[in-house]
Amino acid sequence: MDNNSKYISLILVHVVIGFLIYAFKPLSKFYFFAAVIFFVGNIIVAPKSKKTVKIMTACAYFVGAEVLFRMTKGSISYEASKYLVILFVLLGMFYQGVSGRGYPYFIYLILLVPSIIIASFELKFEANFRTDLAFVLSGPVCLGLGALFFLDRKVKHKDVLEMFAYLSMPIVTMAMYLMVFNPSVKDVIQNTASNYTTSGGFGPNQVSTILGLGVFAFTVRVLMKSPTTFLKLFNSLFLVLIAYRAIVTFSRGGVFAAIITIIAFLVVFFVKAVPRVKTEIIGSVIVLIITMIASWFISSYTTKGLIDMRYANRDSLGREKQDLTTGRTDLVLNELEGFIDNPFLGIGASNTKYNREDKSIVTHNELTRLLSEHGILGVFILLILIFTPLSYRSTNRRNIFFYAFLAFWFATINHSAMRIAAPAYFYALALLNVTYDQRPVHRKRLARPR
Repeated sequence: MDNNSKYISLILVHVVIGFLIYAFKPLSKFYFFAAVIFFVGNIIVAPKSKKTVKIMTACAYFVGAEVLFRMTKGSISYEASKYLVILFVLLGMFYQGVSGRGYPYFIYLILLVPSIIIASFELKFEANFRTDLAFVLSGPVCLGLGALFFLDRKVKHKDVLEMFAYLSMPIVTMAMYLMVFNPSVKDVIQNTASNYTTSGGFGPNQVSTILGLGVFAFTVRVLMKSPTTFLKLFNSLFLVLIAYRAIVTFSRGGVFAAIITIIAFLVVFFVKAVPRVKTEIIGSVIVLIITMIASWFISSYTTKGLIDMRYANRDSLGREKQDLTTGRTDLVLNELEGFIDNPFLGIGASNTKYNREDKSIVTHNELTRLLSEHGILGVFILLILIFTPLSYRSTNRRNIFFYAFLAFWFATINHSAMRIAAPAYFYALALLNVTYDQRPVHRKRLARPR
């Protein structure tokens, strides 16, 4: 993406796509297949020097589009975006191989296997083995393969900013779809529970997570890729819109994840900046805060103050709720009980939900799911996931998004497990070797002695 006018044009095209999909739902399938053909073709025909960037942007696009395709039934399967991310990174490995430093992630992938064997022995009558395994293991496999490919992969800083542009486009489409699906938030809000109508008729948790990711993407664009006043206003407009739609889902997880991620990014961005740039950053952050306050006041007005109650952990009558986690604590305790009862190899992949009275409830916390379903191997998996990127960071500190990407991964897996590809993808991006263009140094030519 070479110029700002192209970026603006593509964002506006994606605005139109959102309206068209709402008007004619089958268009979503055409959109899905067109995107697959475009990005696979892009990867194949790209020169070797551009392969990594093309793979990174292709993954980003389908990470941003995943929930949109789910809510509009555009993809060929529920887990299609995860499978596509896996396909893209496998293509990358085919063309470019993997880093010699990636052996911890080979071990990580191998440690996932015993849970499949245990699950096959403990198969419940009501279980759909293939579907259940795909649901719980497609995310971890996506993370492992993504980490193998992106670890120490050299990309330019401008390529990471381009990735954010591709990530934001389908999120804009989803925001537009939500606007026409539910134009009047005030008419559908009755209480402080997560709202399926304001979430496009789909799961509020997943919708708010992707919209929160969009808030982060546009925050980065506003601060780092908006050289003109018009572009700052253009990106700020979409930032307000996406933040508003994230808030009115009444699902707090995605919003909190966005806030944590943005704070992690801003701290590193400010610390790394030269003194002259720090003043500009402070000014931009003030504008950003004003923008977010505006999003909140709009949300508060359109929800008749119920969103304030939601974030204050009160019901619609103003009474304080006993459980801040909306039942997630019970799920965590149930999963830890599974680990205590089966500490060595766990209860098997996907079996967590069959240990509950209500078998329709799926896990929200990837950490406790790993312990419950993988036992002591889950502990080793967590150690690999936590310490491998920190070890890499100790020798390469150039990626200013490192802590932001890891923060998004960690925040998301604690409220939404790995239902979507986003946390797996951004964990892998934390392992990039980001380089920066050096400005040419102009030296005065010394006069020759006569």
